[in-house]
Amino acid sequence: MSTHVEQGEPAVSTLPVLKVTNLVKHYDTSAGVVHAVDGVSLEVGQGEVVGLVGESGCGKSTLGRTIVGLEDSDSGRVELDGIVLTGLSRKALRPHRRQVQIVFQDPFGSLNPRSTVETLLTEPFQVHGIGTRAERKRWAIELLEKVGLHGEHAARFPHQFSGGQRQRISIARAIALRPRLIVCDEAVSALDVSVQAQILNLLRRLQDETSMAYLFISHDLGVVGYLADRIAVMYLGQIVEIGLKSSLLQEPKHPYTQVLFSSIPGQTAARRGGAKLAAVGEPPSPLNPPEGCRFHARCPLAIERCRLEPPALREITPGHSVACHLC
Repeated sequence: MSTHVEQGEPAVSTLPVLKVTNLVKHYDTSAGVVHAVDGVSLEVGQGEVVGLVGESGCGKSTLGRTIVGLEDSDSGRVELDGIVLTGLSRKALRPHRRQVQIVFQDPFGSLNPRSTVETLLTEPFQVHGIGTRAERKRWAIELLEKVGLHGEHAARFPHQFSGGQRQRISIARAIALRPRLIVCDEAVSALDVSVQAQILNLLRRLQDETSMAYLFISHDLGVVGYLADRIAVMYLGQIVEIGLKSSLLQEPKHPYTQVLFSSIPGQTAARRGGAKLAAVGEPPSPLNPPEGCRFHARCPLAIERCRLEPPALREITPGHSVACHLC
């Protein structure tokens, strides 16, 4: 691909591609207020892959959707290359949307079944007024080839492809405008293991070729461990630990991270005093999050301070931050 990728190339910058500061997203329901995202701060550097892990319902997907603008935040801010996106009007936000894209878990649900692949892949260029009709058609074919499909697939419809092929089409659409950041929201969890490996290798190759940054959301720690440079651990709407992959896998600090990582086959680092930690009971409801540390009711190491005082996320070693009174 040549012509369109030259347009809007970002200048080299020391700023993080993505900076999220104290982001909050709550939902009013008939049962009460759901605390989906509660004061999350996070950064993703240029060309970096940050994995976001946690149990189902912890707010990972809501965070991803809020970052790309599919949900409006209640407070806090999202910056892309130093530009604050939160609070911008739809018109003001439009030129920045091309720089952040999302790949969803279900490719069939995210691809219009009535559109051909060519239409799906040329739409981003058309929306942003890039290229002629002939150029867009050529770029669509180049995108298909870039993700391991063939030019003749452009005339087909989404239902004519396998799940793995549909996800390749979703990725092709996401990279069409050469975004600075792609949010992958459980992008491989619906695929067979062998197909997962193919898609992960594709994502890694594309990232190596383009220096795009990824926020890779997944409940599968093995997948995140393969792809990520850093890992952030989310529990009940908050980040409880974040650091380099090697640091977290070898020596997780937060008790929840230790519990979570102990499920990885062969993982032995998640121990205190020589014994693996085990969480007690089920996660609390986001409708009524506990006071103090949100993990204290399930934590076998909790002390009185944990029940009363929310721990701040603080750096305990260079590049490794934990929200725990015991660290």
